[in-house]
Order: sequence, then structure tokens, then C-alpha cells
Amino acid sequence: MTSTTEQFADLSATTLLRFATAGSVDDGKSTLVGRLLHDSKSVLTDQMEAVEAVSAQRGQEAPDLALLTDGLRAEREQGITIDVAYRYFATARRRFILADTPGHVQYTRNMVTGASTADLAVVLVDARNGVIEQTRRHAAVAALLRVPHVVLAVNKMDLVGYEESVFAAIAEEFTAYASDLGVPEITAIPISALAGDNVVEPSANMDWYGGPTVLEHLETVPVSHDLTACPARFPVQYVIRPQSAEYPDYRGYAGQIASGVLRVGEAVTVLPSGRTSTIVGIDALGESVDIAWAPQSVTLRLADDIDISRGDLIAPSANAPATTQDVEATVCHVADQPLSVGARVLIKHTTRTVKAIVKEIPSRLTLDDLSQHPNPGQLVANDIGRVVVRTAEPLALDAYADSRRTGSFLLIDPADGTTLAAGMAGESFASKAETTVQADEEGWDF
Repeated sequence: MTSTTEQFADLSATTLLRFATAGSVDDGKSTLVGRLLHDSKSVLTDQMEAVEAVSAQRGQEAPDLALLTDGLRAEREQGITIDVAYRYFATARRRFILADTPGHVQYTRNMVTGASTADLAVVLVDARNGVIEQTRRHAAVAALLRVPHVVLAVNKMDLVGYEESVFAAIAEEFTAYASDLGVPEITAIPISALAGDNVVEPSANMDWYGGPTVLEHLETVPVSHDLTACPARFPVQYVIRPQSAEYPDYRGYAGQIASGVLRVGEAVTVLPSGRTSTIVGIDALGESVDIAWAPQSVTLRLADDIDISRGDLIAPSANAPATTQDVEATVCHVADQPLSVGARVLIKHTTRTVKAIVKEIPSRLTLDDLSQHPNPGQLVANDIGRVVVRTAEPLALDAYADSRRTGSFLLIDPADGTTLAAGMAGESFASKAETTVQADEEGWDF
């Protein structure tokens, strides 16, 4: 194996893709990740030697590539993924941040974490088992988190004789389900992670398939990280007041621009107070600039000395978000203890944390048929449901469909700081009309 140094020699012109793997237990997620790293020559020599040594101790004839990501002792002993494993690698065409997420139902919370910032999700299915409940659960989570691209990797095709009909039936069922969820783009690829079929190199065993390999699709799928097209949002993290001889009157508001562009001279509104002012200065990396954009970290200076503190949101007056104390959202419940109507919680939105109470749980999503179970009374671990939360102070939320940064929040147990649920404000799923299906050159249209 060769070092990855050469691959990172000139990455200034390459784009970055964040993607997550998901799928049920034993569908082969970690093996797929290991195969991607191995066959793209992104594994260091000492890492591969360690995997070969452990595999030999177990009596395995070939290296177990899943060991490249399953790093915890319990993971290696049980042959399962427990925690999110992040891997960073690159090819000549693109850089990647990969999140290998667990398949167990009890670790759905980890899948939410790994997919929350993903541009693409690879959902694995065992060709022998087809689409099962956990497959539908992961598709639903990807849709809720508005992951723009989903790849269905039908794995272990070698165990079903590389039969085209098996792949076609699974692809058709999954695509119909994901389309109903509003997943915007779905690409189906038949693979064998263990044998390496259609992972990095095209398979000689499936001449009926003419589409891309997994790596080829990852390298070419269009992604955009242009946060400047969204309205500007600036959550305040810290107020800077040196009060020194050099800066006796300096008052700056530091933070990271969540979206959009801010300019000197622009009229802004501070939320939730609603007070207005004008940007008179932007400081970035010790220098004054006239313009700044997401995701830069900057310090804003305003024309007026108004009451601003951590948790406030600064936005252009022309398109400032509305504030509300009644938050309607979809949540993924990630804690062991149930979330019940009447529960007192903390809600963390950007840099702001306020007290709140769960007023209503209108429905819980049934993953089998996507029906809504009305008024369940509570949500338990791994449930997905709608909630209405009343906050003690107004929040300036955007719809999650418009901004993943300012449309998301966490519900926290005020007693011990445990994260109870991850929430997405606004509608649950995208409109089915927005969905497209990726067809390959052979005419596949699943």
C-alpha cells in the first residue's frame, strides 16, 4: 500500500463531498468502506499490516477490510458498528469526509449524527434480504435530514448469483419508498463489497449493469456548498469589549456566519428583540473587510450600542426571519427515556438555549407504510414524530427545508444535559414532485 501524501499534493481545485453509510446489521457497511479505502489506495501501509495481522489471528484467509473502520474493541468482537467512524480520504478528483454509521436500531441516534451534515447517503441492502424495516428507517432519516443524494447499494450480489432480477426488484421497491418520502435523487448500484464488484472497479460478473461504480458516482455527483444563496444569518457567539487604552470604545459581536452574505452599510435586525441598526465594520482575521460570507467567522460592529448578547441572531432587515414561541417540528428521539407531553426541556437553536415545554405530540411516524399514528402521548428511543414545543422566549427559526443550520435544533434534558431529540422545523418531508431518479446509460429507471 502507498502513502496518501501524493493524493493530497494538489487539492485546491477539488471539491469536498461529505457522505454517510447506513444499512442494517451485517449488510456490509464497514466492508464497503474498507474496500473503498483499500482499492482507492487510501490506506497507509502500517494500517493494512495491522488489519492483516488481526485477520490472520482469527484464521481468516483474506484481510477483513471492515477492521479499517470498526476501531472499538466491542465492535471487533461482535462484528458490528457501534459508534460513528469518520474517515478522511481523497482521490485525484475529489476529497471525502465519510461517516460510517451503525446499523442497529438502538444506534439510530448515531445515524442521525452522521447524516446531519451529509451531502449524500449510501444505504446498503443485503441482496438476500431485500428492503427491511431498518432500510426504511434509514431512508426516512435521510429524507428528514434533507440529504440531497441517496445511493442504494445492493450488496452481496455474489451470494445471489449476480442475478439482475434480484437487483431490479430491490431497486424498484426502495426507490418507490424513498420517492414517497421526497428523496430528491436516488441512484441504485449492484455491488459486492467483499469481492470488490462495482465498488472502485467495474464488475466482470454483472455485464447487464452499465452504470457507475460507487466511487465513480461519489466522484462525479454534483454537490454545492454555496451557503451564500440563502438569506444571511449571524448567530452571536460572544461580545468583544476590550475596554483597553488602545480600544476604549470597541464593541464587536463575534460568531460564524451560518448562511448568506453580510456587507458594511447594510441595515440589520437583531432578534428576538427586533431592534435595528447598521453594520459599520466587519473584522476578519485581524483585518477590516467590506464583505463577509458563510461560513466565515467574523466580528460585526454596529452603528448603535444596543443590547446584544450570546444567542441573539443578526439578519438583514430586508429578509429577517419571523420569531415564534410555538415551534412545530419533526424530531428524531435519540434518548433512552421517553419524551412525553408536558415534559420540561431546553431547546438549543444555533447559539441560543431557552427553556421550553412539550405542548403536544400530534403524531408518530410508522415506517412500514409511512402512516401517522395520531396522538401517541410520548416518543421512545428511535421514534420519529411531530411535536409542538412552547418556548419561554422567542426563537428565530427558519424552515429546515430552507436552512439546515438555522432550521435545526436539539431538545435537551435540563436535569443532566442529555440530548433527547434532534429537531427539524417546518414540514417533515420534501414534496414528492421534487424527486428525481438517476437513470444510467443502459436505461435503468428505478
